[in-house]
Amino acid sequence: MTRRDSPLGFLLVALLLVAVPRPARGAPPSLDDIVDLVQVSLPQIAPDGSRILYTRTTLAPWKENTRVSQIWIVRADGSDRHAFLNDNKDRDVRWSPDGSRVAFLAERDQPKSRTAPDADQGAQLYVIRADGGEARQVTHHEGGISRYEWAADGAHLFFVADNPETDAERAARRAGDDAIYVDEGPNGQGPGRFNSLWMVDVADGPERRITREPMFIEDFMPSPDGRRIAITFRTENTRNGSYHTEVALIDVADGSRQTLTHNEAPEHAVSWSPDGRTIAYLAPDNGDWDLAEDKLWTVPASGGTPHLVSSTFGGDIGRYFWAPDGQTVVFSGVDRARGGVYRLDLASGRVATIAHGDWSGELDSVSRSRLAGAGVRSAPNAAPDVQLVDLKTGATTALSDANPQVRGWTLAQFRAVSWKSRDGRPIEGMLWLPADYHSGRLPLLLSVHGGPAGVWATAFRPIDEVYSGLGWAVLEPIVRGTTSFGDQLLDGNMKDIGGGDYEDLMTGVDALVAQGIADPDHLAIRGWSYGGVLGGWTITQTGRFKAASLGAMVTDWRSEYAMGFNFDVSRWYIGGTPWDHPDAYLRQSSYTHVAQVTTPTILFHGERDTTDTIGQSMMFYQALRDRQVPVRFIRFPREPHGFTEPHHQRIRDAEEVAWLMKYARGINWKAPDRPLETTTSTARREQ
Repeated sequence: MTRRDSPLGFLLVALLLVAVPRPARGAPPSLDDIVDLVQVSLPQIAPDGSRILYTRTTLAPWKENTRVSQIWIVRADGSDRHAFLNDNKDRDVRWSPDGSRVAFLAERDQPKSRTAPDADQGAQLYVIRADGGEARQVTHHEGGISRYEWAADGAHLFFVADNPETDAERAARRAGDDAIYVDEGPNGQGPGRFNSLWMVDVADGPERRITREPMFIEDFMPSPDGRRIAITFRTENTRNGSYHTEVALIDVADGSRQTLTHNEAPEHAVSWSPDGRTIAYLAPDNGDWDLAEDKLWTVPASGGTPHLVSSTFGGDIGRYFWAPDGQTVVFSGVDRARGGVYRLDLASGRVATIAHGDWSGELDSVSRSRLAGAGVRSAPNAAPDVQLVDLKTGATTALSDANPQVRGWTLAQFRAVSWKSRDGRPIEGMLWLPADYHSGRLPLLLSVHGGPAGVWATAFRPIDEVYSGLGWAVLEPIVRGTTSFGDQLLDGNMKDIGGGDYEDLMTGVDALVAQGIADPDHLAIRGWSYGGVLGGWTITQTGRFKAASLGAMVTDWRSEYAMGFNFDVSRWYIGGTPWDHPDAYLRQSSYTHVAQVTTPTILFHGERDTTDTIGQSMMFYQALRDRQVPVRFIRFPREPHGFTEPHHQRIRDAEEVAWLMKYARGINWKAPDRPLETTTSTARREQ
C-alpha cells in the first residue's frame, strides 16, 4: 500500500501563531559562523546560590579537528565571569554539600599502575577549594571513573567504574583471545564490562568497593544519611533490553541489594526525598514499556507499590528536584515544544507553572533552598547561554555571553504555524523565513525531526539561519509520534510509520502553498535519523520534491531488525517480527518502493553508526544509482549516529546546501573557503 499526494482538501487552522521580532542586524551567518559557535552546558549552582560553574566548549585550531572544553565560573549577578579550571580534560564539576569545595573528573598526567602498567588509568576524581588553589587527586582507580556523587556529609564520594580486567583476561587479550560473545555476560553487540559502586574518603581514605554482583549501574544517588544508595540497574547488556532496568537500594556497609520495582518499564533519574523515606524516578509506565511520555513516580524506600504523581502534566519531564520539605518537586519540562519550569505538589498532583514560553532549555541544578536554579536556555533568535532562574517568579538572568557575534547577524523570521492533517488531526510546526520576507513565494525546505519521539522545539537552530539567509523558507512539522504534546500524539504513528506522519508533512506543505508562501516548483526535503527514515519514505510516495538530503536513514526494516535497535519497531511502529508480519515490514520499508523515486538525493552516514547502520544508506544509494536517479553518498569514517568532528560537520552541511541549491533551485552554490584562524576568533571571546 502506498500513499500518494493529498489534494488541497485540508483546512488551514492558523498560519501565524507567534512572530518573534528581530532587530536590524548585519549579514546572515555562514556555515563557518555556525561551526565556530561556542557551546555552554551543565551549569552547576552553588548550594547557597552565589556562584555557578559551567562547561564552555570552543573550537580548537581548525587543523586539530576537535573541540575543547573548559570549566568556567560566574557570580549569580553575572559578574566576575572567568575560567575556573584551565585543563581542557577537566569535566563534570560538582559542588560539595557545604559549597566550600568542588569535585571534578579529569584525565591529567598520572603515574602508571604498578600492577597493570599498560592499563588505561582513565578519568580520576579531583577536589579543589571553591576559592581556588591547587586541585588534589582523590582517586587512583584503574580503568577510570564514569560517574560520581558527593555524600551528604561532604567527607566521602561515591562513584561508578567499570570492573577492571583480571590478570587472566589481560593475558588472554594480549595473546589475541578477544572474540566477542554477542549478548553474553557484559557484552551486547560489542564488548562490554560490568561496573561497580565504590566509595572513597575525600581526605585520605582508600577506595572501597561496595557492589560485587554482575550488573550495569546506570544512575545512582546516595541517601541523605549515606547508608544506602538508590540505583537503576540492569543485569544484561542486550541492545533492546532497556526495559529490564529496575530501581534498587544498595546497602553501603555490605553491598546487599533490595529491588523496589519489578516490571518491564525503563526507569531512570532516581532520587531520594529529603527525609530518606521515599524514592522518586522517571518512567513511562509501571508495568510495560509503553509509547508514552516519561512520568514521575514515587515508591517507599521500605518497599511497596509505586505511585504515579505527575499524571496531570502532559509534556516531557526533564530534570527534577525535591523541595527541602519533601512536599513538592521542581522540574523542567517541554510542553508543546516550549520550554518550561514547573512545581508539582506531590499530595494533590497539581502542577503550577513557574516559567513557560517560546524558548528551549533544561533546569540543570538548583540551590539548597530551591529558590534559584541554573540552566542553559536558547530561543529562535537567541543562541544558548547559561541562565539563572528565580524559582519563585520565573524571572531569568543571563550569566554567560558565549556568542556575542550573533547579535551582529541578520536572523530569520520565526513563526509557529498550525494546520489540519488529512484525517483532521491538528498539527503544529515551526516556520523560518528570510529576514526581509514580506510576501511572495519562496523555495521551501521541509525539515523532518529525528526520533520518531523527537520534537522541533522553539530553540536556536543555526542551520536554519543559514538556509533562510540563502532565501529559503524552512518548515519543521511536529508530526504524530512527537514528544511533549501528550501520549495521544506520541503514539499517533503506532503500527503506522510512514502513514499519518507522512500525511502530516504533506498537508503542511500544502498549507504553505495555499497561503502563497511556498513555491510548489521549488520544494526540497531533509532529515536525519527518523528524519531520514520519513524523508526517504516521502520521496517514494511523491515526486513533488526536486531534491532530498537524507542522513543516518533506515530504508529496509527487515535487514535492520538484527543490526540496530529494534524494540520500538517491533513493539510500536510496525509490530511483531519480520517473519511473523513480513507484509508489514515489506510495506512500510522505503526500499520496497524505491523504484518510484525520481528525486535527486544526497545521502550521509557515519561508519560507526550502530543506531541506524550504514548498510541502509548503501542500499538506497545503489538502488538510485542503478536506476540513474541523480544520487551521491558520502560516508564519514569514525563518526557515530551524531557527528562529532568539526571537519565532518562542515563537509556534511556544505555538501547538503550545495545539493539542495542545485537541484531544487538550479543554483550552483559552493561554500566559500574557510577563513584563516585569525579571522574566525570572535566566537571564542567572552568577558
